[in-house]
Amino acid sequence: MRYLNHAILLAASLLGAGSLLLPFFAPPAGADQVGPMAHAGDAPVIFVALVVLCLGAVAANLAGRQMNSKVMAVLGVLTAMNAVLRAIPGPGGFSAIFVLPILTGYVYGSTFGFLLGSLSLLISALIGAGIGPWLPYQMLCAGWVGMISGWLPHLRRPQAEMAVLIGWGVLSGLIFGAVMNLWFWPFINVPGEADLYWSPGATLAEGLRRYLAFYLLTSAWWDAMRAAGNAVLLALFGRALVTTLRRYQRRFQFSLG
Repeated sequence: MRYLNHAILLAASLLGAGSLLLPFFAPPAGADQVGPMAHAGDAPVIFVALVVLCLGAVAANLAGRQMNSKVMAVLGVLTAMNAVLRAIPGPGGFSAIFVLPILTGYVYGSTFGFLLGSLSLLISALIGAGIGPWLPYQMLCAGWVGMISGWLPHLRRPQAEMAVLIGWGVLSGLIFGAVMNLWFWPFINVPGEADLYWSPGATLAEGLRRYLAFYLLTSAWWDAMRAAGNAVLLALFGRALVTTLRRYQRRFQFSLG
């Protein structure tokens, strides 16, 4: 089951990374594929494939008895809670939706963290956050946050453990925004601001320079607020939540690597 989980996570990651990076190697030729609607054609396909992979992971773990009805209930309750947390207002790009994927991925494993991150973004979109071509990329990026949390080292000292989690909360808050920008950035072309946007034929160094300028000008403040929010929430509630999650893990005896 561990190898199957890894294969499913790898397939989902390749799907997302390929879709995000493809425009840099094969720019669309259609004049109508400009700006945020550039992914209007392929986003539904990516969305369906991602949902199928998530459901496949759940079904495979149920069949392999890595999950049972109680673990499914934990996943369902935490997904619903996390979807509601997205509605909590905050400054800039602050969102409380990343704390649970970070902590559950860390305690329960990468597969659980990926499922919670992806499915909670889906549910929050369905209940009012908004559905559009950006949704599958939000699901993937939130899923990656939970997945990578499962790779963090487990330290014996509580203070060191929380320092690692808070540090990852800050870093993931910045990375989420930086990666999410890639779903629309290659398709933007504003006259007079060419130095901020991707241009076919640009070298890797030139592309990185342009993206850095774009990021600092448009996204850095919002992502800094998200990173700070993650740090504050993890510092305030991380230790208690980790203790509670581990209590359920000992009771139900599961781990989804």
